[in-house]
Parts: sequence; C-alpha cells; structure tokens
Amino acid sequence: MNHFVSKNGELFCEQVAVADIAREVGTPFYLYSKATLTRHFQAFDSAFAGIEHLTCFAVKACSNIGILNLFAGLGGGADIVSGGELYRALKAGVDPKRIIYSGVGKTEQELRYALESAILLFNVESGQELERLQQVAASIGVHAPVSFRVNPDVDPKTHAYISTGLAKNKFGIPIDAALDLYVRAMAMENIAVKGVSCHIGSQLTLISPFIESLRKVKGLVERLAAKGIAIEFIDLGGGVGITYDEEQPPHPQEYAAAIMEELQGVHATLILEPGRVIVGNAAILVTEVQYTKSNRGVDQVKKFVVVDAAMNDLARPSLYGAYHSIVPVHDKQAEREVVDIVGPICETGDFLAKDRELPQVEQGDLLAVMSAGAYGFSMSSNYNSRPRVAEVLVDGGSYALIRQRETLASLVQGETIPGGAE
Repeated sequence: MNHFVSKNGELFCEQVAVADIAREVGTPFYLYSKATLTRHFQAFDSAFAGIEHLTCFAVKACSNIGILNLFAGLGGGADIVSGGELYRALKAGVDPKRIIYSGVGKTEQELRYALESAILLFNVESGQELERLQQVAASIGVHAPVSFRVNPDVDPKTHAYISTGLAKNKFGIPIDAALDLYVRAMAMENIAVKGVSCHIGSQLTLISPFIESLRKVKGLVERLAAKGIAIEFIDLGGGVGITYDEEQPPHPQEYAAAIMEELQGVHATLILEPGRVIVGNAAILVTEVQYTKSNRGVDQVKKFVVVDAAMNDLARPSLYGAYHSIVPVHDKQAEREVVDIVGPICETGDFLAKDRELPQVEQGDLLAVMSAGAYGFSMSSNYNSRPRVAEVLVDGGSYALIRQRETLASLVQGETIPGGAE
C-alpha cells in the first residue's frame, strides 16, 4: 500500500496535490510519503515481533538523512557499505549500536572511523579484511565486533546485477571455507567474533532462496558451536522485492513467518537489512514534458516524449532494463499512444520507458514515475553536468524540502584551474 492516489483525475501524495509541489519546487524532483515510509517500516519490523531482532535499513537504497532519521525514530538501525553512509547514519541520529557495516572494499580509514564510532558489527568479507581490521583495532586499543559474511552459493532468481549470493559474485566468503576463518579470528587479540551474515541479492520474489540460505547458515552455526564458537547474531540481509509491474513478492508477514519457523531452536538475535521493500513504493519521481516528437522510419513512426528527468536522475531503466509505471499527474482522458519516454542526456540509453502506452501528453504536462524510492536518488549523478534534483517529504497536508536542488555553481565546487582563477 502507498499513499499516492488520484482524486478527480489529479495525483495526490497523502493530502497534497503533486502539481502544487511542482509549482513550488520545480521539476524534476523526488517526492516521498512519510505515511508510506512509516507504514512499510512498521509492517516489516512488527512481522518479526515474536523473536529478538534488529531491523537495519539498507542506507544504499535511500540515503537522505531526513528519511534515515524517520527510521531511527521508529527504532531502526542502519546497514551501511561506506564511510560516507556511516557519516549519514550518525548525522541522522542512528544509534551506533544499531549500525552494521557490510561491503567488500572497506579502507583502513573507513574501518578506523567505524571502530571509533563504536558500531555494532563489521560484516567481514575476506581474510585480508580481517587482518586489516585486527591491525587497525590494535592501533587504537579496541576490540572489533565481527560477523563474517558468507556466500551460500544460492540462486536468488533475480537480475544478475543485483544477485550477491552465488559463488561467481564478489561478495562474501565461501560458506565451506568460513570455519577456518572463524578459528583464525578467535585467536586474534583485537577481534571479537559475534555473528554470521548472509545476503543473497535484491528484488527477490520467492521465499525459498532465503530459506535455503538460512539452512546453510544454521549448518555453519552448528559447526562453529562444535568448535566452541558461540554466535550472538545471525544477519540474514535483505532483498524482499516489491511490485513494479506484475511481480508478486511475499508479504513481510509471510516472509517473517517462514524465517521464524526455520529459526526455531536457534538462540541468536536476528538482524535484517530491508531497503527496497520499505522505500521502493514510498516515492515517485516527478518530471515535466519538454517536447513531443516523431521519427519516421522505413516501416514505422517512432514517437517520443522528451522529459526533463533523465538517466542521471533515475538510472534503473537504463542500467537494469527496469520497469517503472509512469502516469500523468493530471489525467486528461486523452487518446492513448505508444511512446518512448526519454530524457535530455546525450545517450541513446537515456530512457525512462520504452514502447509504453500512455495518454497523449503535451509540453508542460507533468508525469509521475512510480515506485522510484529505492535506488533512485541514491544512484543519481551529475552526468552531462546536470544538477541533482530536489527531494521532498510529504506529511499529511504539508511538505518539507529535505534536499535542495543543486545549483550550477555546485557542479564545479572543489574544482580549480591550475595556476588560474577558480
């Protein structure tokens, strides 16, 4: 469920007309619904109410500190993958003891920052990372709390670019090789072994890959126990999908019930890293039609709708071939036509939709790209020297600008001409 609804042919976010916000802040912009964000977080978190657990929102999915602060206020933690995301989480008021740090390429500086911040766990992904973490922890006289992210070699049945749990993926440690690494870690003076971590991918629409992975993790926990290594945390990652088009992902309650049943008899705190499932359908990207045009070929006429949002603003369609529903902000009940919805970037790959049936639109019309909350703004860039867009959060009948639109001056901030003027 989300709070983007049409009232008398006009799109609203909660109680605010989308067009009214567009007139105030300009286009393009990302528009988030606080009610939807809150509802989705609580629906996911409460589904696991029967067991000890910690819901750590995946910051990479949507990293605005206003939204991270909302989740922190709801009792959430943060799953981070960089020093920058750690900074954001702390700035947003997330309790460091609710922060877990994943990622295959943590630098020495990032490890030091996280140790000094006293986060809950490091999800270590290689033997060399473990050695570096021991060295950094020793240098500042602390103990590093560690889980090892294991790779269970499970097919998540999702897009290849967002699959992370197969042996051919760069993530984690082969689960069959993990035991030796745990034994090594137990002998290190500044390493405190705390848990096991596993994350197999994103936008999963089946429960079975999660259960298969969890069973393999449980087997590892049993082998560790036989070596006298107790585990306090099991981090099952995130990855539950959402509906963009015709997908039918499991409801959080169905997902939670299956996980909790499989965990019966296991005495450890469950850590979860939801991202897309919470924010994906909680935001839209609002864009304005700049031009309509037709290119006549030998055997067809190709129609284009050129908008002011582009692949730098929403990369998913160009990067993954991802589908996003696109609807007019004002439904004029016009005749429908098949068009490509494209942006102004100098790339043929710059599109938001291809061969999409859409009511006929005109210059100045507003379109809403739906389900844009996950990996929307967080993946945006300044390609073609385009300022990144504004972000707006609606709360009932009011709204707040939670990120100002970048200016042309901000594009060259930090750049200099050698020996010349700035």
